This record gives sequence, C-alpha cells and structure tokens, in this order.
Amino acid sequence: NTVSNLIFILPPIYGAIQTYKEGLEKRYLAAYLCLTAVGLGSWCFHMTLKYEMQLLDELPMIYSCCVFVYCLYECFKYKNTVNYPLLFLLITYSFVVSIVYLNLKEPVFHQIMYGTLVSIIVLRSVYIVLWVYPWLRGLGYTSLTVFLMGFFLWNVDNIFCDKLRALREKMPPVVGAVTQFHAWWHILTGLGSYLHILL
Repeated sequence: NTVSNLIFILPPIYGAIQTYKEGLEKRYLAAYLCLTAVGLGSWCFHMTLKYEMQLLDELPMIYSCCVFVYCLYECFKYKNTVNYPLLFLLITYSFVVSIVYLNLKEPVFHQIMYGTLVSIIVLRSVYIVLWVYPWLRGLGYTSLTVFLMGFFLWNVDNIFCDKLRALREKMPPVVGAVTQFHAWWHILTGLGSYLHILL
C-alpha cells in the first residue's frame, strides 16, 4: 500500500516538468503538484499508520480536487486571467472542510466532502466531452473508468476486508500481494487523476 503511491508521485512530477517547460498556465502545474502531494502524504501514512500522516493523505485529496475543479471551470477562459470569486470559494471550501475534519475526526465527513468534489469534477468533465470538446471523449471516459474501477475495488476492500485477508493467507505471497485492493485503489485513482489532468 505504500509503494503503490508511486503512481501519484512519478507521473505528476513528469507532468509538472513538462508543464513548466512548455510554459503552460500555472493552474496545470498546481494540479500536478497537488497530485504529487497526495501521493507523498499517502506514502507517509501507509508507511507509518499515524494519525498526523493520515491527515497528510486525506486533506491534500480535498485540496487537489479543488484545484481540478478550478481548472475545469476555467478551461474556456482567456490566458493569464484569474477567476477570483471561484478561487475564493474553493479556498473557503478547503479551509472549512479542514477545520471541521480536524475537530470531528470523522472519516465519513471527509468521504462526503471528497465525494462532492469528485461529483462536480465528473459532471463538469462529462459536459465538456459531450458538448464542447467531443474529440476528448476517449481520454475523458478512460480517466473516469480507471478512477471508478479504483473506487469499486476500494469499496470491495472495505466491505470484505476480513474475508480477503483470510483468503490471502492461503495464497502464495505473490498472488496475495496483487490482491491488495487498497493498493489497486491507489494505482487506478492515481492513473485516473493523472489522465484527468491531461484532459
């Protein structure tokens, strides 16, 4: 579960370097760096299983999604302009979610706030590939499908964790390792998120 976070770290670093070299807008650089931050935080959490590191995993998920929302809602703008009202709204959302989550310490709250952002991202992306840039449908649907496969495996792992763990103990080590669905959640959502930044 630790090493599977490399998918959140290495491709986005490459994307950030390419974005910088090509002189693209800073919002894309921010998107890649936020995805890298999610990977680093998740790496630290899965390596230590400490609460403080869990926050480094979960809060950057909120922040990176806010950056993705900003990028998607600014994809039709003139270059080098800033949408201050949207920026203020997303920073406020991040701040409020952080404060409430730090006080509540309730995973379901985080999941709902994260799911809300992901839903906004999905709806906006579907609108874009259906009505504005239809030639991007393949990339849009691929990123969505890969992400949803990861989400599905994360849920299977959560619901059937004890049964899967007992089953893995009877399997050869290599087979047991590739049936770690939480690791597949990392791999597939990391890849899906990277593809979504490309979109």
